[in-house]
Amino acid sequence: MQQDILINWSPQETRVAVVEHGAVQELHVERTLERGLVGNVYLGKVARVLPGMQSAFIDIGLERAAFLHVGDVWQRQEGGEPPAQLRGSQPPVPIEKQVFEGQALMVQVIKDPIGTKGARLSTQISIAGRLLVFLPQDDHIGVSQKIPTEQRDALRARLQALAGPQGGGFILRTNGEDASDAELGEDIAYLRKTWARIKEASLRLPPQSLLHQDLSLLQRVLRDLVGEATQSIRIDSREQFHQLMAFGREFMPAAAAKLQHYKGERPIFDLFAIDEEIARALGRRVDLKSGGYLIVDQTEALTTIDVNTGGFVGLRNFDDTIFKTNLEAAQAIARQLRLRNLGGIIIVDFIDMGREEHRQAVLDEFRKQLARDRVKTMAGGFSQLGLLEMTRKRTRESLAHMLCEPCAACQGSGQVKTARSVAYDILREILREARQFNPREFRVVASPKVIELLLDEESQHLAGLSDFIGKPISLQSESAIGQEQYDIVLL
Repeated sequence: MQQDILINWSPQETRVAVVEHGAVQELHVERTLERGLVGNVYLGKVARVLPGMQSAFIDIGLERAAFLHVGDVWQRQEGGEPPAQLRGSQPPVPIEKQVFEGQALMVQVIKDPIGTKGARLSTQISIAGRLLVFLPQDDHIGVSQKIPTEQRDALRARLQALAGPQGGGFILRTNGEDASDAELGEDIAYLRKTWARIKEASLRLPPQSLLHQDLSLLQRVLRDLVGEATQSIRIDSREQFHQLMAFGREFMPAAAAKLQHYKGERPIFDLFAIDEEIARALGRRVDLKSGGYLIVDQTEALTTIDVNTGGFVGLRNFDDTIFKTNLEAAQAIARQLRLRNLGGIIIVDFIDMGREEHRQAVLDEFRKQLARDRVKTMAGGFSQLGLLEMTRKRTRESLAHMLCEPCAACQGSGQVKTARSVAYDILREILREARQFNPREFRVVASPKVIELLLDEESQHLAGLSDFIGKPISLQSESAIGQEQYDIVLL
C-alpha cells in the first residue's frame, strides 16, 4: 500500500494527512496551545488516596487532577522480571501502602484527558526512542511481539550485550529489527542522556512541574508514521523542513531521506482536497459510491454506525444489493474509524443479511480492513440482534472533539425545545414566582420567536395568567439569547 504524508504547518497548528492511493486515511492535528500530554513526565503531588477504588488523584498542575490506578504503580521485581503491571501474574500491593497524601511522585501520562475524565498516569516511566523504548526503573530486556518468535531470543541477547551493566531495561521496537549495533548504541546513549536530564530536573524543580515533554507531532511523524510504504513526506514550511531534516538525520536517517519541502503555489492540502475531507469527517452522514450511506453518531460512552442502502437498488436481487452495500460499508467504516480517530466501544448496525456466507464475507472484509489500522482494534462476530461489536483503543481525542464544541443552543443534544414548549415553561415559572414573591411587575426576557408566540397565539393565556396573579407581565425580545433561554425579572 503506497503512502504519502502531507504536513501543513502554521505557528498555531500542525496538520498531518496520511494519503493512500489518493484517499485520506488518517488525520492528525496538534495545536500549540492544546498539545497532547501522553509521554510527558511530571513531578506530581498526591492529592487524594481512595482505597475503595484502589486509586489516587495526583495534582500535576493541570485543570483536573490526574488518575493513578494501583495497576499502574510500578513495583520492583526480583531477578530481572518485568514490572507487575506488565506481567499481571500477582496482585499488586494495595495503593494505600504505596502512596500517601502530599507525597511528591514522578509520574508519566499514559492517556490524555478525555471529556470529563482527567489524564491517566503511571509511575512506570518509559521513554520512546527511534528503535527502543527505555525502562529506566527496570532491568527487563524485551522484544516487540510483532517481530517473529524465532528471531526474538537472538535479538534479546544482542540487546542485552549492547545495554551493558549501567542498569535500566529496553524493549526493541518493530522498526529496530534490522538495525545495526551502531544504530542501537546511538539510541541507547540518547535515551540514557534523556533519563539523566529527567532525574536532574526532578531534584531541582518543585512538585507539579513538567520534567520531560514527548516529541512534537512533526517529530512523531518521522518516528511513528513513516514506514516502508511511505514514498514521500512533504511539508510546506521551509523553517520546519530544515529543523525536521536536522532531527531526522540525527535519529531517523531513512525517514529523513523521504522529506521534501513543498514549494507549490496552491496550499498543500488542496492537492488531495483534504480540507473538504475534514469537513465531511465532521458530519453524521457518509455517502457510499453505490448510493448507500452511513450514519455515524458519537457519544461519551460509545459510537454507533448505521448502514443504509439509500438509493442503491442493485441489478440482480435484494440479497445481493444488501451484500454489496455491506461490503462497501465495511471498507468505508474502517477508513472512517482511522480518519475520525474514533475509539472505545463501537457498535456497527449492518443491514440484515439472510445468508450466513454473506455475513462471514462481510466480517472477513471488515477485519481485513481493520488490520491496516496502526491503532489496536478488536472486532467480534455478529450478535443475535445482527449487530457487530468492536473496540478501538482510545489514545487521544477524536477529530470531532478536537475541532468542535457542543452547540450553544442545544448543548450537544442535537435538538432544542419548541418555542411553544419554552413559552409554557415561562408561564409556569411566572406562576411559581408569584407564589413566593410580590413584585410590582414581571418582565419576561426571551428569544424573538418565543416573545412573538406569547404576543400572538398565546396572548390569551398570558392575559389570563396576569389577571390570576394580579400583576402586569411585560415582554422583552432579546435576539442574542438562544430559543431555550429566558429570564424572568422581578420589578
